[in-house]
Amino acid sequence: MNDNKTIDEFNRKIKRIIISEEEIAAAIKKAGKQISDSYDGRPILLVSILKGAFVFMADLCRAITVPCEIAFMCAKSYYKGTTSSGIVKITMDLEQDVSQYHVIIVEDIIDTGRTLNDIVKLLKARNPLSLKVITLLDKPERRLVEFDADITLFTIPDYFVIGYGLDCGEYYRNLPYIAEYNENGD
Repeated sequence: MNDNKTIDEFNRKIKRIIISEEEIAAAIKKAGKQISDSYDGRPILLVSILKGAFVFMADLCRAITVPCEIAFMCAKSYYKGTTSSGIVKITMDLEQDVSQYHVIIVEDIIDTGRTLNDIVKLLKARNPLSLKVITLLDKPERRLVEFDADITLFTIPDYFVIGYGLDCGEYYRNLPYIAEYNENGD
């Protein structure tokens, strides 16, 4: 396969932009101010659940004007059917003692809500000073557990989306916008 065919195939899978780079930047600036105003001078720990939220976390932490630290977690959840088995396996854990921080989980998208709900329970059990969740995208139509973020930048319909850290088969994370994925590529 030649490079042009690969690039054409990549581009055909981008159905349409649903949230522009400029819209994302404006929403992050607003969220950064809201967080800065809320935690003035108190120790903040931003926690990204890898991999999807890393782009959002990078821009969000630069929009926050009060001191903050960042951390990353990797988690896998095991479910049968539509109910949680309650088993969340942490494949990379935090190094920080969260009891010394106001923790903000930075998420790329809330879909079913199951994994994030379990991660919140896990971190709450570690007694942070406070715990909040900010998400770039929320798809409430897909929710299987009752869960709402404290801050949601965009609520979207049940589209499969790519870009700005979100992927399909590890591709498209580098797009500077959120796009609907075109599975057929036509």
